[in-house]
Amino acid sequence: MYKPFLEFLEKELFQRFDLQSRVIPPGLEVKVSDRGKNPATIRSWCYQCQELRKIRYTYIDAGESAQIFNSVIYPNYYYDLPLLGIDFLSFGKIKNLIVLDFQPLFQDEAYQKKYIEPLKSLHYKYPELAQNLEMKFYDANQYFSKYLLFAKTTTEIVTTQVFRAYQDYLNLYWEILNQAQPLTDIEDIQRIVKAQKDYDQYSADRDPASGLFSSYFGHEWAERFLYEFLFEDAIPLAVSTSK
Repeated sequence: MYKPFLEFLEKELFQRFDLQSRVIPPGLEVKVSDRGKNPATIRSWCYQCQELRKIRYTYIDAGESAQIFNSVIYPNYYYDLPLLGIDFLSFGKIKNLIVLDFQPLFQDEAYQKKYIEPLKSLHYKYPELAQNLEMKFYDANQYFSKYLLFAKTTTEIVTTQVFRAYQDYLNLYWEILNQAQPLTDIEDIQRIVKAQKDYDQYSADRDPASGLFSSYFGHEWAERFLYEFLFEDAIPLAVSTSK
């Protein structure tokens, strides 16, 4: 269901950037589930380039029971840009959940005006995709913008409106990245390093997808996938509490 989204992202990335493959830990690039009635395959890709230190995206294909496309794009540390977050989930072709956002590293007014306000017009362009749903696992005021697209919607809208919104959000992100001025002060860069690491820790601690990964691929593999690939700068809770 989301293969056209993945293909569009790949095409954009390879046309716009000088990509280099980024190592995915052994055993995490591809996994096939043999659990239950519905076999599932998870496949991930990871790249880097001068402007973007980590570009990761993952596709879960469980046939008609589930189709999931997830991606996070991390700018290099000398840019203070938001992260680009993409999370599209469909279960049984009936439950479709869409999350698309410029995920801010900071919430101060100057940062919001610089990087989040440009999203405003796009946000209002797609009112059906801006549903102000309640977040069960995350604080909406942390690492999310007020102009995120967050919706439960139909398959038809996914293939039409969501795809158009996705293209628009990506194009705006490239535009902002292209205009960004690199940081030169070491303290400013270290602040970005810490903010991106804090994002990984926050996300790993709360990500509801870990339960889904466990159900398909087992708990041990899911934990590795979460901490060694998705959010590699996070420390597992069991490790952090034992120190």
